[in-house]
Amino acid sequence: MNFADEIVQWYLANKRDLPWRNTTDAYTIWLSEVILQQTRVEQGMPYFYRFMEKYPDVSSFAAAHEDEILKLWQGLGYYSRGRNMLKTARLVQELHGGRFPDSYNDLIKLKGIGEYTAAAISSFAANEAKAVVDGNVYRVLARYFGIYEPINSTQGKKTFQKLADDFLNKKMPGLHNQAMMEFGAMLCKPKNPACGICPVRPDCGAFKTNAINALPVKLKTLKVRERFFNYFLITDGDTVLMNKRGENDIWANMFDLPMVETASVLPLNELLKQPEVLSVFGNTIEATEVSPVHKHILTHQRLFVRLIKIDGQPVIKTDKNWMKTDVQNLRELALPKIVFILLKNIFNL
Repeated sequence: MNFADEIVQWYLANKRDLPWRNTTDAYTIWLSEVILQQTRVEQGMPYFYRFMEKYPDVSSFAAAHEDEILKLWQGLGYYSRGRNMLKTARLVQELHGGRFPDSYNDLIKLKGIGEYTAAAISSFAANEAKAVVDGNVYRVLARYFGIYEPINSTQGKKTFQKLADDFLNKKMPGLHNQAMMEFGAMLCKPKNPACGICPVRPDCGAFKTNAINALPVKLKTLKVRERFFNYFLITDGDTVLMNKRGENDIWANMFDLPMVETASVLPLNELLKQPEVLSVFGNTIEATEVSPVHKHILTHQRLFVRLIKIDGQPVIKTDKNWMKTDVQNLRELALPKIVFILLKNIFNL
């Protein structure tokens, strides 16, 4: 029995009972796969159920408004995933008459679906012989075979894909892929893997050479950008001035507050003298800092966010993307999580 067969046997005895494993419906599988990208199962499960309840099929998803999708997505991060899902659903509606495709060749043509997702859906829904290589599979293969080639290098991706293809059980590819992914998620974990109960430990290259923590190797390419957001709260108690974000930055098309970005955290009196602030509010405004600086971590960015209340009813130069919203409607808007937290504390949302 080779190592992949051992892992399948382990999976059959130890797998988690997850709702998307009890179906071959490509739409349901697609929904789960996209939600769980860069998201732990425990965090993603409630979102999966909420989306399935509101959009039980791809046609209902395709008919949704983007604001509705982003609101439902709030808190998951990587909001481009939600926007791309809507584009995918509408494309399926247009090209496939509302039937979500389950063949790799059809799936790979859809917006937001790459090689991994296409392989996962096609193998789980139609048992197509496509090997899935996600972060869990990379880790299992790198450790078992003792491969030091970086998993995020061009050559490394080819090496691991070929290895996954070679060991794929062509008769049961869906089961094989689920087993490999679950093994990496539950047993061969990034930190503190359960080597003591691992069924393939005797032949594991990383275990034999004490290299568990060294594998897999990943090139460090991520540069984290620090940004400083100063949000301004302008409210009469019943309404609040909101901003609709554009397409070309984080949180595209979502709602936040009027904001000035600075190069660092400035004392309030210095912030109010900044040209960007003066051009909007003038030089006679009074303001109160109503929140401490919150650190908010994104994949490529580290945000430092605070909330400043403009006192009274100032005459301001409004932006075309600004609009007044009833406070009671704030819960209905697609807000970045950090902005929702700031407003929740002010208005007891």
